[in-house]
Amino acid sequence: MAASWCIEKRGSIRLDSFRDNDNIPETGCLSIIVLGASGDLAKKKTFPALFNLYRQGFLQSNEVHIFGYARTKISDDDLRGRIRGYLSQGKENEEEVSEFLQLIKYVSGSYDSGEGFSLLDKAIAEHEIAKNSTEGSSRRLFYFALPPSVYPSVCRMIKNYCMNKSDLGGWTRIVVEKPFGKDLASAEQLSSQIGELFDEPQIYRIDHYLGKELVQNLLVLRFANRFFLPLWNRDNIDNIQIVFREDFGTEGRCGYFDEYGIIRDIIQNQLLQVLCLVAMEKPVSQKPEHIRDEKVKVLQSMLPIKDEEVVLGQYEGYKDDPTVPDNSNTPTFATMVLRIHNERWEGVPFIMKAGKALNSRKAEIRVQFKDVPGDIFRCKKQGRNEFVIRLQPSEAMYMKLTVKKPGLEMSTVQSELDLSYRQRYQGVVIPEAYERLILDTIRGDQQHFVRRDELKAAWEIFTPLLHRIDDGEVKPIPYKPGSRGPAEADELLQNVGYVQTHGYICIPPTL
Repeated sequence: MAASWCIEKRGSIRLDSFRDNDNIPETGCLSIIVLGASGDLAKKKTFPALFNLYRQGFLQSNEVHIFGYARTKISDDDLRGRIRGYLSQGKENEEEVSEFLQLIKYVSGSYDSGEGFSLLDKAIAEHEIAKNSTEGSSRRLFYFALPPSVYPSVCRMIKNYCMNKSDLGGWTRIVVEKPFGKDLASAEQLSSQIGELFDEPQIYRIDHYLGKELVQNLLVLRFANRFFLPLWNRDNIDNIQIVFREDFGTEGRCGYFDEYGIIRDIIQNQLLQVLCLVAMEKPVSQKPEHIRDEKVKVLQSMLPIKDEEVVLGQYEGYKDDPTVPDNSNTPTFATMVLRIHNERWEGVPFIMKAGKALNSRKAEIRVQFKDVPGDIFRCKKQGRNEFVIRLQPSEAMYMKLTVKKPGLEMSTVQSELDLSYRQRYQGVVIPEAYERLILDTIRGDQQHFVRRDELKAAWEIFTPLLHRIDDGEVKPIPYKPGSRGPAEADELLQNVGYVQTHGYICIPPTL
């Protein structure tokens, strides 16, 4: 049965990085249950990811069925109609879309009622019987496209009504979306409530940033390339920036965002996960637990965040939204310095920067190296060497370096060694993060998911600062939409040693 998973994509492109017969056991049929199936996350992300896995051959119609569950009282066809518009369509794959939608069945019920989950279990069991699965050998994957407030009650319902009846090689797993709490206490409470019902190997705390192509490339870059090994430390690196910028505000989600803010929404999870991969030591193997062990060590080595190394901002007009209180202290922008107290990184500032309504949209890692000692070319003013990994948009990585300017004069100029994915890997479709991570949950690979002790260590770093913000002790600085953010943020970068390059623009190569 496992061999049926490893077929070529319906088309011309093979996604060899997804193939791994050894990780897909011989088990019964697969049921994927999307909880919150009528919501935006399910329609825009979860179902499209499942469709792309189906059309690439990783979900087989003869062994998988998809169930939507939500409170909304609609029919199977109603749900299929809502989903259809979000699936990649063209004349060439209309048939595939229709075939995929026929795999979806809808069950309506509340999130704290046994009646609805009994109906769901009955529908799943009927599918398993139809596929001739031995009781207990089937696989049940529950995807929580839900707000965290209902996680505990939904977990209880699954545990009481929808688990496999015996252990004959099958499994039951749950996928929970961030945010995982609002601070250390709430995160620990949520972890305890879920942990009472499910073992850690059954819990997949998904952070879609860990599924991005270049985030997944970080460990390969660091540990499979000899020339990085001696450079990746405090002796050669001056500072590291991890940046997330959006050129739009909080339109459509102000009520949610005001409850969390930019630090909880982006920095405490997505950017911190990237930092762990940038800063961690080499694991003893590629096994998920070995990798996650090293990430936890990084978090446990973090020093407390200093208020003087934090700049918060709130864009002008944010409080005009009727769902935002007039006295809101919620930051829509934050720049802060994190410091790791260990042998490799002592003294190197890790600058975390995230904001909305800025002058550009990008996410990147920028590693800035120290000045060249004894610079005989006097080219220091042109800027330092930098290694930049652009996560989005237009995935790329490039090295900024100083070269001789073409011509008769011995003058220098900054240029780059560039690897732009669109040019280098023409015709290769880079999978969406959700596709990769959902496939990992089916395979039982937890490498790219957050472990409970990792989550706790992350909240321990940020909770004191977040409480000071919530209490109004640290206030955001107003900034104009479409700007770089508060000027004080650039001053902070300069104070901790970042040297901005002036006059240099990276021009991506054209196809």
